[in-house]
Amino acid sequence: MNLSTLIETHGYWLLAIGCLLEGETILILAGFAAHRGYLNPYAVLTIASMAGFAGDQFYFWLGRRHGNAVLVRWPSVIAQSERLHRLMDRYHAAVIIGVRFAYGLRIAGPVLIGMSSISRLKFVLFNALGAMTWAILIAGLGWVFGHAAETLLGQIKHLEGWLLLGLAVAGLVLWWIKSKRSH
Repeated sequence: MNLSTLIETHGYWLLAIGCLLEGETILILAGFAAHRGYLNPYAVLTIASMAGFAGDQFYFWLGRRHGNAVLVRWPSVIAQSERLHRLMDRYHAAVIIGVRFAYGLRIAGPVLIGMSSISRLKFVLFNALGAMTWAILIAGLGWVFGHAAETLLGQIKHLEGWLLLGLAVAGLVLWWIKSKRSH
């Protein structure tokens, strides 16, 4: 089984699972794979938007129903909650859309927003807009990376496995650094 077959067979469901969680690395990889023709770019954007939306809806609901229990379990989030709630009072739309781009708040942000007084309908609308924006921008990074690699290296078919591995390793390193800083 070669790389293209693996991506075509497992790419979409891995993308969906990745985007339910944090998802940036897998979405960049999917954008690169779409540029290379292994995944449909419209399917990548649709799946990423829907999964990102669903994940944040779940975390919002978790905050709405069990927010205090979550804060007890993650005391490091308490310090972020005060700042986020002050921002929510002034810029709720921008906070809901932007929280998925905020370092360290990708999962905690929707939980904290769920603990606020924001209406469910407002969250749904701005979360949908944020999920689509996020999918386009992050998948676009992978697409641009693929285009840049082709421009710099010419025909990259023989290098694409290494390029995908490099993107994956870079994503894992960033995740590891982020997890170490949050502890």
